[in-house]
This record gives sequence, structure tokens and C-alpha cells, in this order.
Amino acid sequence: MESYKRYAALVFLISLVRNISTSVTHYSIPEEMKEGSVVSNLATDLSLDVKTLNQRKMRLDIIANKKYLDVNKATGELYIVEKIDREYICNTKSSCYLKLEVILENPLRIFNIEVEILDMNDNAPQFRRDAIHLDISEATPKGERFSLSNAVDPDVGSNSVKTYHLSESEHFNIEVQTGRDGSKFAELILTKTLDREQQAVHNLILTAVDGGTPARSGTVSIVVHVSDTNDNAPTFDKASYNIKVMENAPIGSLVIHLNATDLDEGSNSDLTYSYSLYTSEKTQETFNLNPSTGEITVKGMLNYEDFKIYDMEIIATDKGANSLSGQCTIKILVEDMNDNHPEISIKSFQSPVNENIELDTVIAVVSVSDKDSGDNGVVDLHIPDNMPFRLRESSDNYYELVVSEPLDREKVPEYDITFTVTDRGSPPLSDNETMTLELLDVNDNVPQFPQSFYTIRVTENNAPGALLSSLTAFDPDLHENQYLVYFILEKEIANTSMSMLFSINPENGNLYALKTFDYEIEKEFLFHIEARDSGSPPLSSNVTVHIIIVDQNDNAPVIVSPWRAHGSVVEEKIPRSTDKGSLVAKVIALDTDSVHNSRITYQFLQVTDATLFSLDQYNGEIRTMRMFSYRDPRHQRLVVVAKDNGEPALSATVTIKLSTIETAVKAYSDLTEVPLEYDIFSDLNLYLVIGLGSVSFLLLITILVTIVLKCQKPKPSKAAPPCRNSVISERNSTIADSTLVSNDAYWYSLFLAETRKGKLVVRQPVPKGSRYIVSSIPRGTGLTDTSDSAASTLQASTTSSSSST
Repeated sequence: MESYKRYAALVFLISLVRNISTSVTHYSIPEEMKEGSVVSNLATDLSLDVKTLNQRKMRLDIIANKKYLDVNKATGELYIVEKIDREYICNTKSSCYLKLEVILENPLRIFNIEVEILDMNDNAPQFRRDAIHLDISEATPKGERFSLSNAVDPDVGSNSVKTYHLSESEHFNIEVQTGRDGSKFAELILTKTLDREQQAVHNLILTAVDGGTPARSGTVSIVVHVSDTNDNAPTFDKASYNIKVMENAPIGSLVIHLNATDLDEGSNSDLTYSYSLYTSEKTQETFNLNPSTGEITVKGMLNYEDFKIYDMEIIATDKGANSLSGQCTIKILVEDMNDNHPEISIKSFQSPVNENIELDTVIAVVSVSDKDSGDNGVVDLHIPDNMPFRLRESSDNYYELVVSEPLDREKVPEYDITFTVTDRGSPPLSDNETMTLELLDVNDNVPQFPQSFYTIRVTENNAPGALLSSLTAFDPDLHENQYLVYFILEKEIANTSMSMLFSINPENGNLYALKTFDYEIEKEFLFHIEARDSGSPPLSSNVTVHIIIVDQNDNAPVIVSPWRAHGSVVEEKIPRSTDKGSLVAKVIALDTDSVHNSRITYQFLQVTDATLFSLDQYNGEIRTMRMFSYRDPRHQRLVVVAKDNGEPALSATVTIKLSTIETAVKAYSDLTEVPLEYDIFSDLNLYLVIGLGSVSFLLLITILVTIVLKCQKPKPSKAAPPCRNSVISERNSTIADSTLVSNDAYWYSLFLAETRKGKLVVRQPVPKGSRYIVSSIPRGTGLTDTSDSAASTLQASTTSSSSST
């Protein structure tokens, strides 16, 4: 600021000397001074009293310009109001002035003031465009000049553009020229010929520098586009091509896409492809050449066997004014393609065959062929692995199909044999042929029953001709080998043939009963049934049949003790002094049905006094529940029913008439206590004891005599083991004459004991050699044979009344 003041003061002094003649006060100030900067003390320079400036209404007028300056009325100083831009005010003028008038009143005075705006280097050179584009042909000779637009600097004098600089370039340089108005401009000079194919664009930087301090500069890009000339001939990627094409390539398929290049551009690089005169017509007919793209495609059918190699020469020509061309040679090799499927020919095929055909027997003869050559013509023949056959090569491309494993029609009735032939081409081709081999049945399977043992339950009393079961066998063979006939294998049981008891339908195996069976006579049968096929020779198998006769409750219980005539009442006498719990009578009933149906229970159907007697429901013993009193009637009537366990239950009844006597001997009393109201040494008891002893003595003598007589009889020649054992026991011989007891219904079916008459009667044939032990027959035994066919020996032994076997 001080420098500005000194500078303004110096200028003022000069102006003051000058104003003596011009009356103009002159100031010089640099542009771009800050706002508020003092140019000079105007009051002092104009010899004005600062104190009177306000009174005289001092004002400053700027002629034809904005108000850049003003006067401080308090101090009289001239100061900057707004920054002054010389280039804005004076543009490109070499001199720039602001004309001012200072006006005072009282008295009126006008002072002319001239402020010179001095230029400062505050602007850099600028080009009118950001980039300069030049098109230069590559054929332009070196030394050629090209005008460039000049740079503009708003500053003047030494601050304006002074010189130009060009970036480093191998092909260009500049020369700075001065115009008539003193402005500087540059010319671009080509120092080396251009080659568009090497460098199509050159980028340069032109720099304009002014003469200020410090110097300022501006730049512009120069883009040189090298224009093409047709100076390059087309060239192919290769001078020659070897191409392999598969035969039977489809029409239109691409063989090769030729790529010729021309370093030129525009029409100079547009190429056209064509065949040369050395290309044969056959080749041109087989292949098509696209003149624009250079693509060679298949035009006709290719056949390796007809033509294997095609030679051609292709020319590429550009479209320049003076066209240039390039050429290449192409050799197309046609490769053999695996385009023929192998063929199968069945020369011989034998079907149907027996399932028992021998191994290695030839079933078929097959030949294979392939029209291709090399590996494409080599073929392999095979069949599925899971078959009982194999292929055997007999000669070149001839194969025999032979049996490798035993055949079984019942498992696989027929085989679909697929012959597959495959060549060794890439990819391989194949063909197949399927033949059906049918197997004929051979009678090689025996009939099979579902079970090896049949148990058939037949309820007795069945109707003759009733169906018992269906015994069906299966034979996997076919036709007559499958037709089965059923037989009963003859077996005699007790001189009776099975064919008299059973019948079987020979066609379907239905088994029938020919008679009515009785469980009490026949309980089971065991025989065999045979199933035989109709093959030649026939095959057969048999099965065991076990017939079990199931019992029905068809026999009512028979009361054998106490014995009575049919429809009669059993009369028994007992002492009136019988003790409590004494055995009065025992009812024994037999049932010839099976164990379940023959289980007998006993019940009172009628009883005179229910408090006097008890009946054991299982053994039939009737005992006294108390002693007789004088109020009890002398005659008691007991009706006992014996009922079996069948469904429905069958029963039998017996009526026992009991009479009490006063003189009877007390026997077999199970009670040891003597009632208080009776005298054990009474006359009646004494008589009973004497009578009982006499009877016992006589019984003992009889037993001894019987034993002696039995021991004197000769022994039989062959002793047969006992078949059935029956026990007859009598626990109280004084109540009943003789009692026959049997726990075996079978024994009772053979014998009938007539206890009243002391006889044992044979009811039906007894197995030869059987021995039966009869016990408790106190009066001796008489045996009567009532069967005409009885040929058995019967031995009877008499034991004491208390023995049991």
C-alpha cells in the first residue's frame, strides 16, 4: 500500500507540473487493487481544506464508468470502492484511463482528474478451442506447414503472448510467427512423413507463454488424424491351410472362415474374396465361397470313397482406387466318417427246442458286417450276460450261439435273445436283432403236494360218500406232463382194504368216505395217496394221509352197578343202625364215547329224604349223612341220574329202593364213633358180628380152593401181553352179590358182566392172545362166549374182595 502511495504521489507531482498547462490531475494505479485501498489524498493534492469538504458538498463523478473510486470527506483521501479490472474496462487497448470530476460548491469549483489503470499480468493466454483437429494424409510430404489458431491474452504489452512451445514429436515441429498487429501465432511443420498403418492419430500439446513476471501460459491439444491411402495389399493369416472335413457333412456347414486383413482403412480395407483360376470346377461345385465374409461352406455332398482331397486358391482384393490383392491356398481333406451302421444276418436259428437240450448245442448262426473301413468297420457282437447262452466265433464275422447252462422251461419258458453288434468308430454305431427261443416241455418234474403229511379229522356217524378233503398236487410241466391222476395205495387193516373205506376222484384228488365210521370201533386210519402225471415215462409222488375219527356223543351212559333188569328197581337192604358216613350203595355207569364225552357225573333226581343221604357226583357213592332215627320211614326211594359230558349231554337213571332192617350186621362203616343212644353189645350187633365172621371164613375157603385149581391148569404155549386192563372192584360184598367195575370203556365194549348170575359174557371178537385180569368176583367166574368169531383165550383170576389191579 505504501508503494502505491509513493507511486501515486510521484505521478501527482508530475501531473501537477503538467496541470499548470492542462489543469488535469493525473493518477496512475495498478489494476486489481483491493477495496478500500487509498490512491492519494485528494484534498492535499488539490489544496483544499479538509474541514470544509462537507460544507462545500464535495462529490466525485466518474464519467461513463462505474463508480470504482470515491473520496473520504473526512480525510480528503481518494480510495478504491470496487476492484478495477483493466481488461474489463479497456479490453485490449494499450492505454486505459478513468476520467473523474471533483465538484465543490460555495464557491463552485470543478477539478478534472485522470486515473490511469496500469496493466498487471493477471491473465494467462487462452486458445479459442480446447482441441485443434487436423486431418493429414499419410502421403503428405515432409516440410508441409499447417496453420494453428493463436492464443489470446487479455493483458497488454509485455504481459501478452510472447511465444509458443510444442510437445515432443517425431513427426512435427512449430514455427512462431508475428502478425501485423504484433500478435504471435504458430505454424505446425511436418518434419517426417506419416504412416497411418503404424500410427493413425498423433496427439500434440501446444503451449502459449506470455511475457509477464511470473510468466503465465495456456495449452491446447492438437489431434492429428492421419488419412489413409491405399498403400497396403490384403494379407491372409496363413499362406496355406490344411483343413479336415468329415464326410457327409451337412449342406451349409462351415468349413473355414478365411480372414484376410488390409492395414488400410475405409474402402481401401474393404475386401472381396474369390476363387482363382487354378481352382477346379469340381471344387467350386462342392464348396461355396462367400465373397464378403470369406466363409467357405459345404455346397455338395462329401463322400470319402468318391473324393478325398480338394485343392483351392482364394484371392482377397480391396476396393481402393488402385486395388491391391493377396492370396492363399487351401487343401481340404475329407475324413472317413462312421456313417454306416453294422449289419446282422441270422443265417440259422433253431426254435423251439427241448428244455433238456445238451450243453454246447448250436442254436443259431449269425454273421455281422460293416461297410466302413478302419476302426469304423471293425465290429463286435454280444448278447446279454444274464442268459444261459454264449457266442462262439466260428470264422471271420461268423458266430455260433450255443447253450452254456442247463435250460429249465418251468423257470423260463422262452428267451428273447438280442444280438447287438457295435463297431469301433467314434462315436460307435450299433444295431440289434432280437430272436425268440421257445422251450418245449419235457416231463422232468414230479407232482408235488403242498404238504407231505395230511391230517384229516372226520366226525363219526358221517354220511357215506361225504367229501373229506381235496388233496391236490401241482406239476409245473405242460400238457399231458401236467395232467395228474390220483390213486389210493392199497393197504389192508384187519383184512379190510382202504379202497373199501375211502375213494378218491382220480381227476381232482377229492377224497370221499365210503362208509359211516364209528369212533368206538375205528379211531384212525393211515394210508398213502399217489399223484401220477401222464408223461412218458410217468412221474409220481405220494403223500401220507392220517384220518382221525372224531368222537360224537352218540352213546348214553350205561349203569352197570347196581345191576338190575331193564326197567326194574334195585332193592337194597341196610341195617337201620348204620352209622353216619356209611356206604349205602355205589352207582357205576359206563360210557363208550371218548374221554371227554364219557366223563360221567352223578346226581339225585329224586330222594325221599334229602337230609339222610349224600351222593358223590364223581364216583357215585351214596353215603348216609346221619344215623336213622325212629321217625325216618323204613323204606327210602332214591333215583340217581348218570349224565355224560357231551353236547348235548346223554344220561341214564337208576332207582334204588332201600329198606332198613333191625337185625342186619353193621359192615364197612367208616366211622369209629358209636352213637350214644345204641348199645354196641346189643343182641343185634352180636348176631351181625357172628354172621360177618362166618361169611368171611367161607369166602377165604373159596378163594384158596380156586387158587389151587388154577395152579393145576396147563400153561398156554405162548403168553400174550395184555392189551387192555380192566378192573372190577367191589368194596362191599354184603350189599350186592357181585359188582363189575371198569374204568375203561373199551374193556366194557368187549365184555358184559352179569353180576347177578356170576357170568362174564364176551360181546364181540377179542384180539388173539389178549389177557384180561378180572378181580373181586367172590362167587367164582363163569365165562360165556357170545361171539361166533371169538378165537381168543381168556384168563380170569379170582382175588380177594379188597384187592385192586
